[in-house]
Amino acid sequence: MSHSAQPVTSVQAVWPGRPYPLGATWDGLGVNFALYSQHAEAVELVLFDHPDDPAPSRTIEVTERTGPIWHVYLPGLRPGQLYGYRVYGPYRPEESHRFNPNKVLLDPYAKAIGRPLRWHDSLFGYKIGDPAGDLSFSEEDSAPYAPLGAVVEGCFEWGDDRPPRIPWEDTIIYETHVKGITKLHPEVPEPLRGTYLGLTCEPVLEHLKRLGVTTIQLLPVHAKVHDRHLVERGLRNYWGYNPLCYFAPEPEYATNGPISAVREFKMMVRALHAAGFEVIVDVVYNHTGEGGVLGPTLSFRGIDNRAYYKADPNNPRFLVDYTGTGNTLDVGNPYVIQLIMDSLRYWVTEMHVDGFRFDLAAALARELYDVDMLSTFFQVIQQDPVLSQVKLIAEPWDVGPGGYQVGHFPWQWTEWNGRYRDAVRRFWRGDRGLNGEFATRFAGSSDLYERSGRRPFASINFVTAHDGFTLEDLVSYTKKHNEANLEGNRDGMDENYSTNCGVEGPTQDPSVLACREALKRSLISTLFLSQGVPMLLGGDELSRTQHGNNNAYCQDNEISWYNWQLDTRKQQFLEFVRQVIWFRKQHRSFRRRHFLTGLPNGGEAPDAVWWHPEGRPMRHEDWTNPELTAFGLLLHGDAIQGTDEHGRPFRDDTFLILFNNGSEAVPVVVPEVCSCGKPHHWEVVPVFQRNVEPPTCAPGETLSLPPGVLTVLVAVPPFSDGNPETA
Repeated sequence: MSHSAQPVTSVQAVWPGRPYPLGATWDGLGVNFALYSQHAEAVELVLFDHPDDPAPSRTIEVTERTGPIWHVYLPGLRPGQLYGYRVYGPYRPEESHRFNPNKVLLDPYAKAIGRPLRWHDSLFGYKIGDPAGDLSFSEEDSAPYAPLGAVVEGCFEWGDDRPPRIPWEDTIIYETHVKGITKLHPEVPEPLRGTYLGLTCEPVLEHLKRLGVTTIQLLPVHAKVHDRHLVERGLRNYWGYNPLCYFAPEPEYATNGPISAVREFKMMVRALHAAGFEVIVDVVYNHTGEGGVLGPTLSFRGIDNRAYYKADPNNPRFLVDYTGTGNTLDVGNPYVIQLIMDSLRYWVTEMHVDGFRFDLAAALARELYDVDMLSTFFQVIQQDPVLSQVKLIAEPWDVGPGGYQVGHFPWQWTEWNGRYRDAVRRFWRGDRGLNGEFATRFAGSSDLYERSGRRPFASINFVTAHDGFTLEDLVSYTKKHNEANLEGNRDGMDENYSTNCGVEGPTQDPSVLACREALKRSLISTLFLSQGVPMLLGGDELSRTQHGNNNAYCQDNEISWYNWQLDTRKQQFLEFVRQVIWFRKQHRSFRRRHFLTGLPNGGEAPDAVWWHPEGRPMRHEDWTNPELTAFGLLLHGDAIQGTDEHGRPFRDDTFLILFNNGSEAVPVVVPEVCSCGKPHHWEVVPVFQRNVEPPTCAPGETLSLPPGVLTVLVAVPPFSDGNPETA
């Protein structure tokens, strides 16, 4: 099947323009438009005067083509102009061609969304309801409903803004949603709630400062598509992992119309930098919001489906799906790689972000079909003078064969450590036989990262994230409760490694609440005392609940928004989280740049010793003993590998971290020898007290470690204030 047509010829004069840069570029005198389409036969640029206009006010035939780039220059055109494209070519789905000039298409390089899409059957390249499905051809014009780009002026007064450049070992990530964190905040002015500017309000900044985090990681802020099936059910794509455009910030979070999103995003970054925070954005370059072959024709599909998407080699009508969304961008196409790199550089150089977290990053390594860590994507980033200098975080898996790649990314990358999450959850749930796995994860996962020359900070440690239970729900539910998603509770992970402490969901039972609070404290303490980079799910410090929903991607409501009304229990937990974070920041022992070795480092004592409750180092057979529920880690503070920026050796207190994931108290004999070389005694660090008896004991004495508890002891010389500088 083939449908081609001649474009409308404009009678107004135009200039040829240039093939680079791609997108719409205003130079002060006019606008250059450049569009990549390898297989198009003709291209029209359509201009709209107003977002409510049902048809373009002007259509320009783009006659200049340099290689696969179509380009034109319009003198006198100014920022704010709304525009789109019609692209002509064959409609032959069996060959992966889906051109349809009846569809107005969004520029993949649009810097702003001038009009969001409005769902209508005309947005689909085929006839909705036709028995032939996607093989049919729609002649309905999508101009009244299609998303439009807007020409932007890139000028912005950044002042003395500069990247904080926080070292990886000092980084503490706070994962949050632009809208969710402020939508219900009573001290944020109502017009700013749920917006970029809401994040700049002093009450929010003060909360983040007091918490002690260093780096704000935002869920996707690229302009997104709210899936039609969600909208028709009264739901929305809240998380944003459904990108429409890789340059335009999501317009919903702007206060003054969609075009203002660019300026307001920059204002947010400038304010966060001024407060000392880094800004990392979650990016989704593995797929687009156009979905599978039955999805809409909004941009890439209509511009050049065969070039942008990875087609099934056995049946090009269909798309390869390594993402679970219906399509996968073809990173084997150099122009797709260019799109991704241009977008990344734009967000660093123009929007001033400090790094990226790559959703389903394994899909970006599939230059052909297998995951290849030597693929073009990684090579280009490694040699790029801009992107090689920012923080790069991989979600190291996708849904395709061989897609689980934890520990295999290049050395410049850090990774979400899913093995850490699972081991920590299962250990504190009380699962047996996990002591060795838990210890390895707590010590920085050297088995995953050390052999390739990476450091402990290659591991992004997390217990909870946007995807899954919140911390409060992790200790309150044994099963997912996703009924509000209207998918029959079939969506979301079935195995959460969670517990409810005896009651499913909300309760006022004091013993159940006490169990949950203790478990939350053990999980948070583990997270912030582990070697590696901790990531806190935003709202966990507020004991935020999603009422058992572990896949709240479509819940743009109170299920997902942060509740800032804190009762005594929640306020106490918030204060606990603050204290644990500040404890980590004060002690280099928990922020080491090198893996623990168990060997001396310039002294007689080893840097670390795994400790048995009997008062001796752990033996090989101890790790496989399922009856052993308690053990510890002795960290010698004067045996830390490495030096500071001035070449001085790191020094810290000596700590004993004790874990008990059993249901009974365990007697623990504390070490007799401290590497400080002086008489000493052991004191329980107050923030980790939690009914440990006695709170102070001499070397070789025994203390009772309560069940379900992580506690920390510090070696304190007599008559000392505990400060390593004065001891």
